[in-house]
Amino acid sequence: MSDFGIRPATADDLRAIVDMLADDPLGASRESPGDLAPYREAFAEIAADPHQHLVVAVRDGRVVGTLQLTVIPGLSRRGASRALIEAVRVHSGERGGGLGTRLIEWAVEEARGLGCALVQLTSDATRTEAHRFYERLGFTASHVGFKLAL
Repeated sequence: MSDFGIRPATADDLRAIVDMLADDPLGASRESPGDLAPYREAFAEIAADPHQHLVVAVRDGRVVGTLQLTVIPGLSRRGASRALIEAVRVHSGERGGGLGTRLIEWAVEEARGLGCALVQLTSDATRTEAHRFYERLGFTASHVGFKLAL
């Protein structure tokens, strides 16, 4: 799979990114693809933060995947930084072809290049296929996560 590229996302990519975020049962209940205003505001914040790396995978001029990599400086692990992978999505017509693997491999290499000591991610408890995918790529389910909606 070498006929696509990974590049920083631009504001022009928002429609495609939001459509991918909304294209599953969980996303369909959380996202509002009809109103891009809140996504434009969030994108501006992401773009202004050097610790945020929002990227898209592009094939034939079409956005077909995305993820966000956040670098988190920390004191634990002897002052190590860690990278957090979020919002991994592959366009429904591109799934199963290795694009997700390539996106995660890109994120791990980028994190390594940015001096991170580890890469972490969370996946909704209901996404068992995603859990197998991440385990196949070397991630281990090492923690229990908690969230509090505000």
